[in-house]
Amino acid sequence: MANISNSHESAGGNLTAKALREAVFAGLLALGLFVLFVGLETTQNIRNELVLNQRWGLLAIFVAVAAVGRFLVIAYVRPSIELRKATRAAKPAVEKPESFFVRNFNMIAIVALVLFPPLSVALFGVQGSLKWVDNFGIQILIYVMLAWGLNVVVGLAGLLDLGYVAFYAVGAYSYALLSQHFGLSFWVLLPLAGILSAFWGMILGFPVLRLKGDYLAIVTLAFGEIIRLVLINWTEVTKGTFGISSIPKASVFGIWSFDVGAPNNFAKVFELPMSSAYYKIFLFYLILGLALLTAYVTIRLRRMPIGRAWEALREDEIACRSLGINTVTTKLTAFAIGAMFGGFAGSFFAVRQGFVSPESFVFLESAIILAIVVLGGMGSLTGIAVAAVVMIGGTELLREMTFLKAIFGPDFTPELYRMLIFGLAMVVVMVWKPRGFVGSREPTAFLKERKAVSGSFTKEGHG
Repeated sequence: MANISNSHESAGGNLTAKALREAVFAGLLALGLFVLFVGLETTQNIRNELVLNQRWGLLAIFVAVAAVGRFLVIAYVRPSIELRKATRAAKPAVEKPESFFVRNFNMIAIVALVLFPPLSVALFGVQGSLKWVDNFGIQILIYVMLAWGLNVVVGLAGLLDLGYVAFYAVGAYSYALLSQHFGLSFWVLLPLAGILSAFWGMILGFPVLRLKGDYLAIVTLAFGEIIRLVLINWTEVTKGTFGISSIPKASVFGIWSFDVGAPNNFAKVFELPMSSAYYKIFLFYLILGLALLTAYVTIRLRRMPIGRAWEALREDEIACRSLGINTVTTKLTAFAIGAMFGGFAGSFFAVRQGFVSPESFVFLESAIILAIVVLGGMGSLTGIAVAAVVMIGGTELLREMTFLKAIFGPDFTPELYRMLIFGLAMVVVMVWKPRGFVGSREPTAFLKERKAVSGSFTKEGHG
């Protein structure tokens, strides 16, 4: 008994010593990383001179957080997780029935989204709900729709696309230009923008039919940059960096308008006080409908032969060819359908903003959309939606954290650190959940019984 107690004490002492070493190393690493970015700040004085401000207190907070966090992970969090795994492995495998929430998660989420604008109006008033409906609801749903569109290309067909923002831009500029020069309504231009984006998706698909992996990623990245540079330099049409402004608003199928001077103005017809919140609520339900349409079409296509061909192409292109599947048309349909959904989202973005410029379609947007797809779990619509809510909604919440100024000083702006936190969150998620939030998927074809397939039984990157 004495030997056992001594071994436990020795193990605990070794673990504490290891945790302390890791904490010191993490603190030194954080010091080296943040000393120039956080500890030193450059500003300009009234005489246009560069002034170096020292923020050692803020730097000390970052270092302390890194060191303490690493100590807690090594000393307490990791042993607790390992103990839980060992306990779970020791227990006999008993299949637990799914709870009501898990079984009906999608329906509950849809009902919550439908009720989100009325609840926001009830809690914050008509004008107060504008921020929540627009900045959180519409903003998140745009990225959900874009990620679901990219999921067709990356998650289902296994084609790495780093230029997806190009189709987003094509849809936005198609609506902006055609609505201004030809006076066409949103409901006419919405499908037209999707068709034009699908056409450009096929144009991109033809040159890359024989490419895969890193080479495909480089070509699609170049395509996205080409589209952006064309938008910047074709000033006679796109107005270059000045962008296109005064883009017409969408109407409710031509029945009610949201223009202030229109006789069929929505607020006037229903005798409501004039507010831009009504237009944002309408846009919320519009993008919700478009996102649900994207999910429905994706689910239906996945169950069709073309969807199974995409999955076969993703798993093994050589085996796909040996089965007699035409990989040329399979890749083209994946690019075209994914680009079509990007065009729909782009036309909606132009309607929502009322202004488009090339700065809205940089490579960073493609990287964020791709990160959402990977973090959510390739091929999983639910996981991608959860990832978009966490990543986009989480970064938007930083704007509301004004209490941090009391800790870090009145000049601290939390939203400036959103990309830093976004990157750290991606690192944490990929360490703890390398196959995304949803690491399992249900196959479209199954024998006798439908079972979820764990990500560990699929190729790396295709969870």
